[in-house]
Amino acid sequence: MNATIATLLLYVAWTMVLLFMLAYVRVSLTLTGKRQANSFDPSGVDVSPFCNRLCRAHANCYESFPILGGLLLLAIATDNTAITDGLAYYLIGARILQSTMQLVSSSNVAVQFRFAFFVAQLGIAVWWIVQFIKL
Repeated sequence: MNATIATLLLYVAWTMVLLFMLAYVRVSLTLTGKRQANSFDPSGVDVSPFCNRLCRAHANCYESFPILGGLLLLAIATDNTAITDGLAYYLIGARILQSTMQLVSSSNVAVQFRFAFFVAQLGIAVWWIVQFIKL
């Protein structure tokens, strides 16, 4: 498995990890009778600050997927993974670090680090787009 395919798989798996964490919180609250299953705000603000950050971290993954996942899929579909392989693991590393920073804290420093990891992903995406255009 090359780095592009592994990164695509890790991206989907990471998004699912965040989803399972969110499901765990909501199912636990529902099964213990603390909340009704249909009473959750999609943003998570009604549960806790952490749950709000978890909802946003999960949303950030699926919001970025059309760009990042799309480029990975383009590379695989066109047999041009040589374009994406070199930076693929950096991309998933930055994605996981962005999400992790979002889960850990909303302090100014944490938000700045989170933004840096986001910018790294965008930079990689722009680099890949340029490389695809050069084909």
